[in-house]
Amino acid sequence: MKDILVHLDGGAQMPHRLDLSIDLAKRENARLIGLFAQSETDAPSIVARRPGNHLEAAAQHARALFRDRTNEAGLDSKWWRLDHGEGNHVVAETVFCARYADLTILGQWRAETGKVPENLVEQVVLNSGRPVLILPETGPVTHLGERIALAWNGSREASRALHDAMPFLERAVQVDVLSIRDAGVHDQGEPENGPKVDIVDHLLRHGVKARSERLVSEELGVMDVILSRVFDLGSDLLVMGAHSGLGLSFLRGGGTRFMLRHQTLPVLMSS
Repeated sequence: MKDILVHLDGGAQMPHRLDLSIDLAKRENARLIGLFAQSETDAPSIVARRPGNHLEAAAQHARALFRDRTNEAGLDSKWWRLDHGEGNHVVAETVFCARYADLTILGQWRAETGKVPENLVEQVVLNSGRPVLILPETGPVTHLGERIALAWNGSREASRALHDAMPFLERAVQVDVLSIRDAGVHDQGEPENGPKVDIVDHLLRHGVKARSERLVSEELGVMDVILSRVFDLGSDLLVMGAHSGLGLSFLRGGGTRFMLRHQTLPVLMSS
């Protein structure tokens, strides 16, 4: 990774998100790009497509914090900000900016603390074409990537997420590959006439310390099963594919949205 983009929104978790982003950029010897994007609350400013006084003050505060902390870390950095805070503009421009980075770091949306449109994270995940790391709003994340859980079902999205996350996976102490089947459904294994593919074997070829675990979804929903298991495993990062529509994948659109609302640990998603 050479360019990491961190979203700065003026929220309470912004300094913690910035600190983690700085740590990741130092680890990867990457440039850190700070993007200020926040929703406007002043109606005349929304109509005029210009920043109101409150938004301007928030942008200046974020810029000063970004410059101070990246300079202190001796980090190569770049500053971006949106020219106004109308909701659709915030979403579209954040998606666009994410396409110019190797990884984008966002915070989980919360109604009580959200300073951006509710659909921002989901739209960046589904439409930027780049991997997105979403940090939970439950508190500061001091480290990640030591014990990783990978939600795997063989789909295009899951494969994309796995390979986008390879820099994290290769450094992890342990990677748990989690796949899920419905209770009561006979496990047929791999197709009799197809190659005997094995994602753990592929990961081992990359030097990843991976092991596989088969989970059963009974009364709990699939995403609940995953969240429950990663808690038991002590995982500090979940890697999963994001799906916007219907299909056979258990990581379909509703599951992606559920995870974005209920995540309790950092999640790296690709679509």
